[in-house]
Amino acid sequence: MLKQLGSTVLTAATGATGKETAFGASAAALGMLATLLGGWDKPLQLLVVLMIADYVTGVLGAIKTKRVNSDVMFWGGIRKITVLFVVGLAHLIDGWVAGESAVFRILAIYFYAGREGLSVFENLGVLGVYIPPKLKEFLVQLKEKGEAKE
Repeated sequence: MLKQLGSTVLTAATGATGKETAFGASAAALGMLATLLGGWDKPLQLLVVLMIADYVTGVLGAIKTKRVNSDVMFWGGIRKITVLFVVGLAHLIDGWVAGESAVFRILAIYFYAGREGLSVFENLGVLGVYIPPKLKEFLVQLKEKGEAKE
C-alpha cells in the first residue's frame, strides 16, 4: 500500500506523460517569473502584450520590407528579456526602499510599455496600417527628441 501511494504521488508530481511534465514545469517557471516580477497584474500584462505585439509586428515589417535578419531578431528578444530583468530589479528595489509600495516597478513598467507602444505604432506604419496624421506627427516628434538626447 505504501509503495502504491508513493507511486501515485510521484506520478502526480511528475505527470504520467512527458507532456504533463513539460506543462507542469512551464507553469511553475512562469509562476516563479511572475513572482520575481512582482506579480501578474494588469500593468505587467500590458507590458508583456505590448512586447509580444512589438516583436510580431517587427518581424512582419521585416518580412514586408525584405529585411529579415536573424541577428536583429535575436537581439530584439534579448532586449525584451533585459526589460523584464529591469522590472524585476525595480521590484526588488521597491522591497528594500518602498516596502509594500510598488513605485519603482510601476514606473519601470509604464516607461517600457510606452517605448513598446511607440515601437508597435512604428511597425504598424511600416505594414501600411493607417495611422492618423496627428498621431504620426506626435510619434515623429517623440522619436526626434529621443534621438537628439542620444
